[in-house]
Amino acid sequence: MKHLHSGKVRDLYELPGGELLMVARDTISAFDYILDTPIPDKGRVLTQLSLWWFERLADLLPNHVLSTDLPEGAPAEWAGRSVVARRLDMVKVECVARGYLTGSGLTDYRATGAVCGIPLPPGLADGSRLPEPIFTPTTKADVGEHDEAMTFAQVEQAVGADVAARLRDATLAVYRRGAELGRERGIIVADTKIELGWAPDGELVLADEVLTPDSSRFWPADAWEPGHAQPSFDKQFVRDWLLSPESGWDRASGEAPPSLPPAIVERTRAKYVEAYERLTGRTFD
Repeated sequence: MKHLHSGKVRDLYELPGGELLMVARDTISAFDYILDTPIPDKGRVLTQLSLWWFERLADLLPNHVLSTDLPEGAPAEWAGRSVVARRLDMVKVECVARGYLTGSGLTDYRATGAVCGIPLPPGLADGSRLPEPIFTPTTKADVGEHDEAMTFAQVEQAVGADVAARLRDATLAVYRRGAELGRERGIIVADTKIELGWAPDGELVLADEVLTPDSSRFWPADAWEPGHAQPSFDKQFVRDWLLSPESGWDRASGEAPPSLPPAIVERTRAKYVEAYERLTGRTFD
């Protein structure tokens, strides 16, 4: 196997036949930093949850998975956290959909009354449900750099009007399906980011991970209350701790975040596992 690339969470290898092997680590990132404290089993949770979602999105978009069997010669500890995938020409835009206002979208709204150039009604608060889901793309920055919000017009300039429309429609379709299934299981999918790529025949393909706690904000539906930050099943829990006085970290300092204490690691793992089990109805093993 030839190592091709390491991202925030995944390592990518080329197999002898030309296929790709994607391996999810237990690392966690926040504020564009890769933290030095792993979350046990996180890579397996992300991989297994993505596989579950790929099956439920198959009528909307094809996906990149060729096999979940561990290739010969791969380390045994990669089992359950790796997939053999087809090679794609990845879209150079981060495709994001939002159904609720929070995070960077809330920051933009408070400053301009809009998100990615899309005007929103006045009076919305942190956690407010939007009148309808919106496509809020960003640039795709390198590891350690910050993604920048894009308007739809900027996406059209970058990839062309027809492709931009396909990206928007695919992203919103995935979000709506995820939000619908999540709602049935008591989870609000506030927003999500998906990765798309082009197959050699021009087919648009869903890749990487989908609707996981790393790529989405999951909130318990029975605790949703606009006007403040929502309890979550995702890594917002880690972000909140890093910004708290307890961590002692100043985000504006330019220094890397501190290590996560054992209690935060344990509670974060529990959040990821709970999200998996509530969505899939399966016990995480």
